[in-house]
Amino acid sequence: MMVLYNGELLPADVVRLPLPNRGLYFNDGFFETLVWEPAGLRYLPHHLARMQRAAAALGLQLPATLATGATLTATVRQLAATAPELQRIRLQLWRSGGGLYAPTTPQTDWLLTTQPFTALETPIQQCNFAETVRTHASPVSFCKGPNALTYILAAQERERRGLDEVILLSHEGYVAETVAACIGWIRAGSLYVPAEAAGGVAGTRLAHLRGAAASLGVSWQEGIYQPEELLRAEAVFTANIAGIRPVQAIHGHLFDSTAHPLLRRLQEAERL
Repeated sequence: MMVLYNGELLPADVVRLPLPNRGLYFNDGFFETLVWEPAGLRYLPHHLARMQRAAAALGLQLPATLATGATLTATVRQLAATAPELQRIRLQLWRSGGGLYAPTTPQTDWLLTTQPFTALETPIQQCNFAETVRTHASPVSFCKGPNALTYILAAQERERRGLDEVILLSHEGYVAETVAACIGWIRAGSLYVPAEAAGGVAGTRLAHLRGAAASLGVSWQEGIYQPEELLRAEAVFTANIAGIRPVQAIHGHLFDSTAHPLLRRLQEAERL
């Protein structure tokens, strides 16, 4: 397996990360999960926008090789050429240098790794609200990495309860997201999604879906919603880079999301 470390293509087993390492010590950075296909990076504008926003929030400087759509694509292509056509790419980026909580530089180190991509679009049959963990909105809750422990705890709860998925609520009790995906629902011809103020990640697949909804003339309602509003939905789904998954049951409430005509139209439109 090959990796790309600070622009150098290397076998994974020879990579040595020097210490001090602020990513290891303080989680001072973020990551992106990307999909590479023959045409390039899926959802590229949305990934790039989230990366630039995360770097600005953390006071990091994106290296030139990752800072634009063209350079990011060219960089990922170097690694993608070593593996099968459809790949799941992880970009891990962290602050260089040492220091304690106060950093000494905005410069960054980065690592690209790859694994085969597998779509996941099967319906979620059993879902419920998380009981042991809540999201918390912060200046960095929109990006991936800073709140990883929240999702580890939620995934552990999901496994203990024998569920296919759990829905995280915010500290105030509003619908936020699932363990590794955004959540949305349909009612009366409109599409509803939680606002970032609920503490969830700003999903790239959801941003892409918003464009599909606009092309169909579907009303997009982003806001702060109580669980009861979600349970009144006609159809519910989760969305991340692996796929859009219909949700069939939440907390004993049944949905026929797989057959909902508007959800099917949205799924077809966002693949175009």
